[in-house]
Amino acid sequence: MTYQDLIDALKPVARDAGAKIMAVYAKDPKADFKGDGSPVTEADQAAEAVILPALERLAPEIAVISEENAASHNLKAPERFFLVDPLDGTKEFLKRDGKGSFTVNIALIENGLPVMGVVFAPALNRMFAGAAGLGAEEEDASGTRRIETRKTPPASGPVAVASASHRDQATNDWLAANGVEQTVSIGSSLKFCLVATGEADVYPRFGPTMEWDTAAGDAILRAAGGHLQNPDGTTFAYAKPNYRNGPFIARSNK
Repeated sequence: MTYQDLIDALKPVARDAGAKIMAVYAKDPKADFKGDGSPVTEADQAAEAVILPALERLAPEIAVISEENAASHNLKAPERFFLVDPLDGTKEFLKRDGKGSFTVNIALIENGLPVMGVVFAPALNRMFAGAAGLGAEEEDASGTRRIETRKTPPASGPVAVASASHRDQATNDWLAANGVEQTVSIGSSLKFCLVATGEADVYPRFGPTMEWDTAAGDAILRAAGGHLQNPDGTTFAYAKPNYRNGPFIARSNK
């Protein structure tokens, strides 16, 4: 199955998962809390119940590491595997602030790098997808179009996206040190997607994340002409111990 075949097959899966999420959203959802203190809702579980069987049907030979499947976190990462976050931005989902900054994330990792990603923001009806060698696209009510990162406008300067729920002093310090004065606060993997579409230029993150939080958005960003790097400039890779990320900077190559 090619990357394009996967994207074509996974878009309706992400939409179906998004519909399950929005059905829970309409009911004023409540959260339970996992052992690490992070929230989990009926929507996380309903979306995962759509995605995991679909991946099993589409590519039964490829392992799946998913946020809500705790047993999968103990698996040693193979050369190829899916990373799934059925509801990224659970805190934003629970805020019900009208911004809709929560997403469905599905990514394929090969040899430590994200090579295909699908991100769907169900409350905004924005679908993003991309893969190595194919470029990236966005699909919404107006249709499907190619997306790519932009060159920072010299007149207005760079725009950064920052976490809505996890912004820290290290992020503020980095923005100040790099002369970034304009920021957009938003949750979930939408931060990667806004850089991929050229609506922003950079996304610095110093707080903790997991690989399923970043992989799909990262794949789309790379396909759109951007990259993800460690703060020292080296390439950001996956299949790390416990699937835990360190700090990173996501940016346009331009």
